[in-house]
Parts: sequence; C-alpha cells; structure tokens
Amino acid sequence: MEEGPQPPILASDAERERACTVLREASVDGRLTLDEFSQRIGRALAARTRDQLVEVTRDLPAVLPPQAVRRPPVRWSVAVLGGVERRGFWRVGELSWAVALMGGCNLDLRGAAISAPVITINAISVMGGVDVIVPHGVEVELEGVAVMGSKTLKLSGPPPGPGAPVVRVNAFALMGGVTVRDRPSLGTRLADAIEDRLRDPES
Repeated sequence: MEEGPQPPILASDAERERACTVLREASVDGRLTLDEFSQRIGRALAARTRDQLVEVTRDLPAVLPPQAVRRPPVRWSVAVLGGVERRGFWRVGELSWAVALMGGCNLDLRGAAISAPVITINAISVMGGVDVIVPHGVEVELEGVAVMGSKTLKLSGPPPGPGAPVVRVNAFALMGGVTVRDRPSLGTRLADAIEDRLRDPES
C-alpha cells in the first residue's frame, strides 16, 4: 500500500525567529535591500509551515561568512544651494545625517541596504527640504522640531509587523521641511516614468 503525500510540517516560533535572524544578517550584509528585507520578514512571520520558511530564505546562506566585504555606508548627505539624491542600491549607515541648506536632499531607502536593524537619520533643513522615502512594512519614527517649517509623516501602507526594520528620523526644520513617506512624490514618479521610457523606448 503506497503512502500518500506527507502533510507539511508546521513551523515553530523558534524556527520563525531563526529565519528572521538570517534575513536581518543578510540585509546588514548587503544581500537584501531594505525593501526586500521588509517584504521577506513579513512572509517569515506569517509562515505556517517549514516549507514556507524555506522559500523565504532559500537563496540566503544560513551562516554568513566572517569579514564579508561590504559597501561603505553613507553617513553624510549635504545639499547647500543645490540638491543631493540617493536612490537605487546604496548602503545607509546606522547613523547618518541629511542636511539641506537652501537646497534639497532626497533619500530613497527602498533599494538601500542597511547597516543595522535600526537606523537613525538626523535630518536638518534650513530654508530647504529633506525627503525620505521608505518601503512599505518598515516601522518609522519621526521626531524633532519645526520652526516656521514642517515635519510630515505620510504613510499609506499597512502597519509593520513585529521584527520589522526601524527607520528613526530626528528632524530639525527651520523655514524648511522634513518629509518621510512610503510613496514617492508626484514629481519623483514622473521622473521615474521618464527615465524608464528613455531606458526602454520600445515599451
């Protein structure tokens, strides 16, 4: 008599935590961007079976090699009478500064690698603007002071789950603005569309 297919084995809390640890180490090591990290950690926490956990970590080493070579983290983004834009794959330091003096800083963290599960950005805007874009599923903390200016949090995605990466923004805005959002502004979306069109004119 042939045996039927074996039922999937349910995952334990300890196994889910181990998978989350692998994801956190892979993100810090630069194997996963912040966007990929937040998506996968949500899947790991929601996994009901071991097979689902394997799918989340299949392409990652269980133990990362020691002294892995990492891209140096960006710790300063300074715009004086001009603009600084960071997007695509880049590494944001555990503690970094974004300074806009009569200029603009645009930090897109969706494709960034992080240096720690909790990163802190000190955003200073004087007659300028600092715009931070985070992926959905990231826990965001915005604190600080605005004097004749603004500090704004615009999150439209679902609330982050337990163990989600944390982006902490300490804002100081003097006649300027600091904005943290999980959806690019209209201007950024238009620029992305134009760039994609130029890259692939046949689409």
